[in-house]
Amino acid sequence: MDFKAEIIKILKKEHIPEELLQAPPNPDMGDYALPCFTLAKEYKKAPQEIAKDLEKKLKPSKNIEKIVANGPYLNFFINKAQYNKEIIEAKAVKKKKSNKVITLDFSQPNIMKPFSIAHLRSTMIGNAISQILTYEGYKVIKINHLGDWGTQFGKMMYAYEAWGNKTGLMKDPMHYMTDLYVRFHKEAETSPILEDKGREWFAKLEKGDKKARAYWDLFSKLSLQYYNKTYKRLNITFDSWAGEAFYEPQLKPTIEFLQKKHLLEESEGALIVNLEKYGLTPCIVRKSDGSTIYATRDLAAAIYRAKTYNFYKNLYVVDIRQSLHFQQVFKTLELAAFPWAKDCMHIPFGTMKFEEGVMSTRKGIIIFLEDVLDKAVESVEKIIEEKNPKLKDKKKVAEQVGLGAIVFWDLSHDRIRDISFSWDKVLDFNGETGPYVQYTYARAASILRKAKGIKAKPSYEKLVKVQEKELLKQLSMYPEAIEKAAEQYKPSILARYLITLCQVFNDFYENCPCVTEPDKNLAFARLKVVEKTKATLKEGLSLLGIQAPEEM
Repeated sequence: MDFKAEIIKILKKEHIPEELLQAPPNPDMGDYALPCFTLAKEYKKAPQEIAKDLEKKLKPSKNIEKIVANGPYLNFFINKAQYNKEIIEAKAVKKKKSNKVITLDFSQPNIMKPFSIAHLRSTMIGNAISQILTYEGYKVIKINHLGDWGTQFGKMMYAYEAWGNKTGLMKDPMHYMTDLYVRFHKEAETSPILEDKGREWFAKLEKGDKKARAYWDLFSKLSLQYYNKTYKRLNITFDSWAGEAFYEPQLKPTIEFLQKKHLLEESEGALIVNLEKYGLTPCIVRKSDGSTIYATRDLAAAIYRAKTYNFYKNLYVVDIRQSLHFQQVFKTLELAAFPWAKDCMHIPFGTMKFEEGVMSTRKGIIIFLEDVLDKAVESVEKIIEEKNPKLKDKKKVAEQVGLGAIVFWDLSHDRIRDISFSWDKVLDFNGETGPYVQYTYARAASILRKAKGIKAKPSYEKLVKVQEKELLKQLSMYPEAIEKAAEQYKPSILARYLITLCQVFNDFYENCPCVTEPDKNLAFARLKVVEKTKATLKEGLSLLGIQAPEEM
């Protein structure tokens, strides 16, 4: 119920502008206040007198308990029992199904390269955004634009031909391919000709060479099998796996289209879109050796998505270091006169810093994501053995809490900021962390289990303690937190909201007993608040891609 709208309706009877209504600095003074200073000129009276006159004239309604003059202010007190009931018993309103489609491009691992901890950001931020936008009523098409084309394939093919064998590859595909890739770049430092060899192999692949294609198929298949294990573990699915290779047949028509639009010019043998007048470096669409670049593939992908999905927004959850690339691509689409170019948006996120320096597959500086997840789960298993060895489903809970720790740690940071990876921070389960939110959920579940036998009519009007009011207020802000997270494409807004909700709930837990409260009507009202908090935490965690264990 919109209590403010009801007050506005009362004010309209006296032709008083609704924009004058405000929240008083102290809640004891009322829920809404009308300062009467600006009315003095019209009424030709002192503000205090105006407030007194309005107090007599305006009649409270069913949901507005009283209207009281206090000096130059007219204060409105809403029906607290009704207000509390509205918050506690409100059902989750499913947003109207929108016809608006949002294509969301996220995760994008590079085939033949490991799923490292650095991939966590795009993967989990993208997944959370997709779930939040779906909650808000959009139809989200989740796209994993795989890095499955490009010169790196040529390099791997050369490396495999020169130093590899199938037995080693099949034994441990991802580590084996990573080692070959690292070796190629190490050897290339002293023998630069290898870079040309890599380009030659990629050129063969683009021309449809049978051997090159067979290698591409094998490396891609083995990589996808490896990635899918992690996606399954993190409970992430995609609607489309159309990677860079999918658009390869569309590259020539895309280049021809840009030529017809007179957007291309030659520069040192390469074809470019000159963006100098827009303050941008050129967008290369074909290199001097005739091969394409990932900008070409992104242009083709955007055109394909517009035709296929008729999107409302086309979003890319990609590292902030690719900002220039997307500016070039979007400006090229705009110059090509695509009306939907304005609906393409880069959702950047900061880089993950490491004690070892910036992660680089070429240099072999890699922290495998699966190792991080395993280590987190092992740490939780040790904590469970110490603190709650009789816990049911210990393995399952350890997996939920371990993964929750990693995912929440990432999502609780504003995506724009750089974050520093350190095992101590990631595996610290105290403070503002995922396990803290999960533990608070489990605490709420425990209270409800203990109070199973309590049955009474809830007296919502008795929820007057500071901690009760604060918790109800926090619960009422949940829809707004999701809305803001959707508008700004920032899951951190929801994550921070959940932390605050947990802090307020734990304060309520310490000061407002439920099971031992002698007044059963008050006890039941409090239990309803606990129930609402539990449901909110579960749904909020779920939107972030985190599970909520009933016991910890």
